[in-house]
Amino acid sequence: MTVRTFSRVPMRTMRTQLDFPRFLRPMCSSTLKEYFEDAWKAGIVLKSASTDVFQNLALEDWIHEHIDVQQRSALLMWRNSSAVVIGRHQNPWQECNLNLMRSMGIPLARRRSGGGTVFHDLGNINLTFFTSKKKYDRHRNLRVVTGALKDLRPDLDVSATDRFDIVLNGVYKISGTAAKLGRTAAYHHCTLLCSSDRSLLSSVLQTNCKGIKSNATPSVPSPVKNLQDEDPSLDPSAIMGAMASRYCAEFGFDSPVITVDPSVEQLMPGIQKMAADLQAWEWVYGRTPKFSICTSFMAEGANIGLDMDIKNGIVEKCAMDIPHHWLPPEVGKELCSALMGIRFCPSEVAAVVAALMRTASRAPDLAKKTQSLYENVVAVM
Repeated sequence: MTVRTFSRVPMRTMRTQLDFPRFLRPMCSSTLKEYFEDAWKAGIVLKSASTDVFQNLALEDWIHEHIDVQQRSALLMWRNSSAVVIGRHQNPWQECNLNLMRSMGIPLARRRSGGGTVFHDLGNINLTFFTSKKKYDRHRNLRVVTGALKDLRPDLDVSATDRFDIVLNGVYKISGTAAKLGRTAAYHHCTLLCSSDRSLLSSVLQTNCKGIKSNATPSVPSPVKNLQDEDPSLDPSAIMGAMASRYCAEFGFDSPVITVDPSVEQLMPGIQKMAADLQAWEWVYGRTPKFSICTSFMAEGANIGLDMDIKNGIVEKCAMDIPHHWLPPEVGKELCSALMGIRFCPSEVAAVVAALMRTASRAPDLAKKTQSLYENVVAVM
């Protein structure tokens, strides 16, 4: 299998992460779209040079929008640094531990396909199958995945389920599926757990926000296992090589693996804006279906009730049940009033509380209790 690097700017021959035996000098072309249409009439296998989740999700969408797949197919293989990716219709506060993610610098991304929440790191392989809408076939795509794994280890017990997951030994989920169907084109993507940090996966995929009521699509928890736990030789490089070979055999063409860099705007005009749009707060959080939170917490020895409605990521309603002997009612009402209309996020709540503390005279005891209220409200975000 040949590996090529596709870039508009000439560069020296480079070693890729796939470690195939033959490496060619990069080819030059005006855009990736023209390169597709000129060189690859039947199909192509691509690998992203980026490990940035937003760049790779943008690359998926750019290919979906700009490449004609009516008479050809394409496979994109990509890996991300640590990130959590939620489905288009999901609620991040319901799906993951946002506080832990913020403290560890793990980004949250919302993809444009449906499905459940997944954890990505360099031990997780992502595969995107592009076809026309008419030829969209998840069963066939998953046969490529299971077939490639069995090419590497014939006795490996892997199979696809009715939910289009892939399970190992009939029990452990090693791959989940999501898809986007456009007017004429479609893509189906799936994960493949190879050597992910399962401890971190478990930690970040547990919500820290209690008392949520939501109609958002929930994830379905499943026991998971890494392929390398079954066989240490099943590393990402070997698996991606086998996947490329099996894909070409299944779809009847011979393609080298072309490495593309989604950060290069000249190759894919508009891709940087697509990546920026995927990072926008309005998309990641603001597209969350309306939900409510009804919970309670202890603050300085007092039991406080919290009732909030959030729409488009904005606090639409806020009420607190605060014991009158603990804090004057007008203080709680003032805080709730200030919270309404702001984003449901720690930074905006911090700004609101800071403004209140500056503009209102507070005795040390009241200031301490107000600060405790703030910290507990932030804890559910």
